[in-house]
Amino acid sequence: MLEVDTIDRRILTVLQRNGRISNAELSEKINLSPSACHRRVQLLQKAGFIKDYVALLDPRKVGRPSTVFVEITLSGQADEVLDAFEREVAKVPDVLECHLMAGNADYLLKVVAFDTDHFAQIHRRHLARLPGVAQMQSSFALRTVFKTTALPL
Repeated sequence: MLEVDTIDRRILTVLQRNGRISNAELSEKINLSPSACHRRVQLLQKAGFIKDYVALLDPRKVGRPSTVFVEITLSGQADEVLDAFEREVAKVPDVLECHLMAGNADYLLKVVAFDTDHFAQIHRRHLARLPGVAQMQSSFALRTVFKTTALPL
């Protein structure tokens, strides 16, 4: 198991904000030689601290400006009910996130849609047909105040 030190934290912080930064730029930003920097990044990847590199798209530019948070309550808590729900919800392309919750709802979904009509189709064709669903409550985000994918280190 890799022990993460302050240099590793600085590397991870920079990479979270700019995953396309060159090794030379990264090593300069964290004040480390390029070879040592490269070696550390490889170790962080191998140890699983760096899960992946992705392009973050602008939802408006790709026609998915509406974000809807859906609270789902299931008909039961048996493992087979939870497993069936989780297996099927992962197949819905409009669902970006699914979280098992403690509290009133069993799951919280983050769904993207073109508009309210499109969400109504997603609801009818996919969400309402998920196994074990007893109740759903949807909340539309009016505006995203801020959003980040960077974890605090």
